[in-house]
Amino acid sequence: MLQGLPTDRDAGPFVPPSAITAVRSERPVSPMLFPDGHEGWLVTGYEAVRQALADTRFSSRQDLGILHVPYPMPGWPEQTEPSPQEPGIFLSMDPPDHTRLRRKLTGAFTVRRMKALEEGIIAVTERQLDELAELTPPVDLVAEFALPVPSLVICELLGVPYADRETFQVNSSKMMEREISLEDKMAAYTAIYTYLADLVTAKRAEPADDLLSDLARDEDLSIPELVGMSFLLLLAGHETTANMLALGTFALLEHPDQLAALRTAPQLIPDAVEELLRYLTVADVFFRYAAEDIEFFGEKIPQGSTVVLSLLAGNHDPERFDHPDTLDVHRKARGHLTFGHGIHQCLGQQLARIEMRAGFEGLLRRFPTLQLAVAPGEVKLRTDMNIYGVHALPVTWE
Repeated sequence: MLQGLPTDRDAGPFVPPSAITAVRSERPVSPMLFPDGHEGWLVTGYEAVRQALADTRFSSRQDLGILHVPYPMPGWPEQTEPSPQEPGIFLSMDPPDHTRLRRKLTGAFTVRRMKALEEGIIAVTERQLDELAELTPPVDLVAEFALPVPSLVICELLGVPYADRETFQVNSSKMMEREISLEDKMAAYTAIYTYLADLVTAKRAEPADDLLSDLARDEDLSIPELVGMSFLLLLAGHETTANMLALGTFALLEHPDQLAALRTAPQLIPDAVEELLRYLTVADVFFRYAAEDIEFFGEKIPQGSTVVLSLLAGNHDPERFDHPDTLDVHRKARGHLTFGHGIHQCLGQQLARIEMRAGFEGLLRRFPTLQLAVAPGEVKLRTDMNIYGVHALPVTWE
């Protein structure tokens, strides 16, 4: 039995920890002992993860029972009762509450609407590349490109003043830390909540032409629900894509043959984006609560169990993808689990794809001699965060 969730990237920065790979090959749905003594479960096989994401017996609600954490949380008191349901956070809801709130957003994230935004996203990307080109290398690609591009895009889409980005970026980053004190986490949460409450209240009073104003016009939504939905959109809209742009660049620089293939044939960029999404899986861990006794892949999961789904392990399952630990930009990686599956599948996946296609295409075109400015082992990995990536990526060019 695994003693907690392995997070040490001992097999390399881009593939699952070796302990997770080992347990997947032996028992893709396996028991795991949590740090607080809870005997829960870890799901690592592709088919098992995919089915669990769509199985309504595995609840997303945090108020049904205690969701145990599979890694140490220094300074946090032991949880003895379920967490209250936060208004608007539909990611941690089941139908019908989830359905009601998600339906408010589906029209905003259609493929057609995202396609209409593509020209503006490319323009944002090119402006940021212009600014990057004016700097004297070495520079941190996270601070100067990977983080600004999705932040600019999501701020414009939602109607959040870009000048306020530091308010939410600093605090959202704190909330992503795994080993953070309860006091610090609550302070970060309160700062974001207060900021967003003021923002959506102002938009309800004086709506503008943006997504948050569209939501604020809906009188069926309360201010707390608006704040929760805004929080999800803002956090998901920049954290995940920023880490994909930075970690994806690191991966390509570490695979010069794949980088050369993209420089020679930029039409491969869409396939490369799907492969990088599969290969890296920056949002790698999802939680579920067993709402009843469940027979699943030959295992008996008792009601009340915390079930950890490793999307990273599923995306590296050799039963689904040939040579899964190899980065191959020619691979047709569609069907990967990176955006989830079922009713909680990522609403903003088309937006993320457009940003990554524009980001990687522009970066490779504008900086043909791009390379790491430090040894690969000196790149600090975000193994301490809930969204994986790199804390900084020092790069240089001729």
